[in-house]
Amino acid sequence: MSGAASYADVVEGVRAAISRYTQALDDGRVSDVVDTFCADGICDIPGMGTHEGSEALTRAYTRWKPRAPQRHLVLNTLVTEWGQDSAHAVSDVVFILLGEGGWSIQVVGRYDDDLRRDGDRWLFQRRSASFVIPDPPKGEPR
Repeated sequence: MSGAASYADVVEGVRAAISRYTQALDDGRVSDVVDTFCADGICDIPGMGTHEGSEALTRAYTRWKPRAPQRHLVLNTLVTEWGQDSAHAVSDVVFILLGEGGWSIQVVGRYDDDLRRDGDRWLFQRRSASFVIPDPPKGEPR
């Protein structure tokens, strides 16, 4: 991204980061998930703990690899603060899992993200989640 970034440029970069993360997570591509974070990035998810830095994130996401088809449906993303190299976004998330009876909603919640620009890509500096219903069992991937 050269020159001054417009709001539209920032929003598109943030949405691309969220999409890269979500698709890699649902596909079980751990290194691609970790690649969406800054080197000192932080992930804080209820029931799963707080993990900081690439090594900790790799260990955590390796434990959370999908065991069944899953989808994180991320929507209503709103970039609430933004600048040339940083942004804050809030998104709703619905986590669905394919089981014997078909797809079912497991968790409804919200992501609260701080992102930093790294060249032409936006990366998570901090990704926090909160859940409305229900909180995931301790240690279970969501």
